[in-house]
Amino acid sequence: MTTVVAFAGHELLLDPLGGLFWPARNLLAVADLHFEKGTAAAHAGSLLPPWDTAITLGRLGRLIETYRPATVVALGDTFHDRYGFSRMAPADAARLRAWAEHIHFVWVLGNHDPAPAPGLTGTATPCWSHAGLDFCHQARPGHTAPELVGHHHPKACIPTRAGAVTRPCFVVGADRLMLPAMGAFTGGLDVASPAIARLFPAGGRAYLLGQARLFTFPLHPGPLQPGLAPA
Repeated sequence: MTTVVAFAGHELLLDPLGGLFWPARNLLAVADLHFEKGTAAAHAGSLLPPWDTAITLGRLGRLIETYRPATVVALGDTFHDRYGFSRMAPADAARLRAWAEHIHFVWVLGNHDPAPAPGLTGTATPCWSHAGLDFCHQARPGHTAPELVGHHHPKACIPTRAGAVTRPCFVVGADRLMLPAMGAFTGGLDVASPAIARLFPAGGRAYLLGQARLFTFPLHPGPLQPGLAPA
């Protein structure tokens, strides 16, 4: 079940899989896919199973099947490093390449993938502006245009009767919307951390990813005191 939010005068849909859909522009945005993080870790000597890319592609594929977007904006760190695309299994690379052949992909460059992946069609750019919104990997404090960003992998920890639950989340403020990381092996940074909180000085709302719906609580300026409610 998606949640509709109003942002900078536009109606956007937040999906429990971690993607954002803009119906008026038939546009899907996702962040921090980190394809091939498992193989990057293996090359560095850490034993991680090489399944993250297939899992993440599955999530992206479900979003594409649901929304049939004309444009997909990947908000940076699509690959865990600049050689990630070359390490993809042939079937995974073919699936991604096939999508890019009939959907306009915008590959926003991130700190993990500062150069476009050779062999993928689309637009590669540090930031992308469309219909009054800026799509960037990292937030740019001081810029006047409202922006959609990733990079920080936001998450929130909520107390429940069964114990604390930590989930990735969207963070929505007046002029900035931060998407959760979609990559299967990505960690996260709590929304109460200074690195995220300073980007939302006037507060906002967090939208936690559930299995079939989102749950939301307000972010107030100052100490975080969440009260969880269905979105």
